[in-house]
Amino acid sequence: MVMHTVIVRSAMTKHVSADDSQLVENLLSQLRQAKGLSRVELAAQAGITRQAVHAIETNQYLPTTAVALRLAQALGCRVEDLFRLLPQEEIVEGEWFTAAAPLHVLQSPTRVKVARVGARFIVRPVAELGEVMNYAVPADGFALPNAHSSQRSQHSSRHVQVRLLRNRRVIEQEIAVAGCDPSVFLAGDYLRRQKEDCTVVGWTLGSAAAIDALKRGEVHVAGVHVVDAQSGESNLPYLRRHLKGNEYLIITFAVWEEGLLVAPGNPKSIRGVEDLVRADISLINREAGAGARLLLDQQLASAGIAPGTILGYDQIGRSHFQVARTIAEGHADAAVGVRAAANLFGLGFLPLQRARYDFVVPKAHLKDHPGIEAFLNVLVSRSFRSEIDALGGYDMSETGTVRDLRGH
Repeated sequence: MVMHTVIVRSAMTKHVSADDSQLVENLLSQLRQAKGLSRVELAAQAGITRQAVHAIETNQYLPTTAVALRLAQALGCRVEDLFRLLPQEEIVEGEWFTAAAPLHVLQSPTRVKVARVGARFIVRPVAELGEVMNYAVPADGFALPNAHSSQRSQHSSRHVQVRLLRNRRVIEQEIAVAGCDPSVFLAGDYLRRQKEDCTVVGWTLGSAAAIDALKRGEVHVAGVHVVDAQSGESNLPYLRRHLKGNEYLIITFAVWEEGLLVAPGNPKSIRGVEDLVRADISLINREAGAGARLLLDQQLASAGIAPGTILGYDQIGRSHFQVARTIAEGHADAAVGVRAAANLFGLGFLPLQRARYDFVVPKAHLKDHPGIEAFLNVLVSRSFRSEIDALGGYDMSETGTVRDLRGH
């Protein structure tokens, strides 16, 4: 153990401070992988330990001049191809996410996430991740106020300047996923174990809004769960109406149960949507276009119930967890949601249907984003599927199945 520590320290300088790591663009991992070398193989060729390669690649240490020269020689490149000084402050111009709060409300630097989707940077406030994630997810930068003009066109007025807080190359590894399944954050943690610089940011949007964001090129992946009222088929009928061409990959994540969420023990004896018209029952609904909202509307139409007769139909929760929390706190009596949310908050659950949750990915992103393929591989990994199974409410037996968008 002592020998191991001495070898690692002899290959490197002192521990890198947070400020130092922001000044150096570290390309060692990318160039090593491009050469098809493992860390063990590179370490052997450079005469250092695998642990030293790991520490350098993850910005825990900066290499000494001698080690940097040996790494460059082993990879057949120059030292400056591996390590480059960055400007102390980098500003990029991005486009404000369409569904975000209006850009003109910025009065001070705002914490934002930045995703590179194709050739564009898409910017969205960290606060829109929700009250918990706002404090758990680090910002990529600050959106600068007064960086746009009210005299510009509607399109250019969406442009905003962002002062980056993180290495730009790390930011470009982020995968933006729109949808309403919260387990995407867990998938992101599994992804980081495989690709240390690659992260997943999940934006909570209903199915329709997620697909719209994907079509606008504002996210890499969209999650959807919409059951066709006529055929009973999940997602594909909806996607065929809203996506043109055959340039999308449709991959199943899970099948989950959707139904009525009610208070623990179901104290108001709710048996189905027919009971929602009762004067003593208050609903918490999802936004228009969300899969749960579409299911509710289908159920009400089948029962001949007008939405306007239901107390709370216009009370909106922006996620499965938010509506479940609202019921758990006693602010509503019922909602349409998924069993996983009911399980988490200890609620009663009255099943209505099983629905498939699919991810939609433009095929172009498999080529222009190095992390998308790794993200899809995480979804089908045994360890990730086992953990999702343990959450309850998910059926992972169809995970990874590729669907034919244009087939009938």
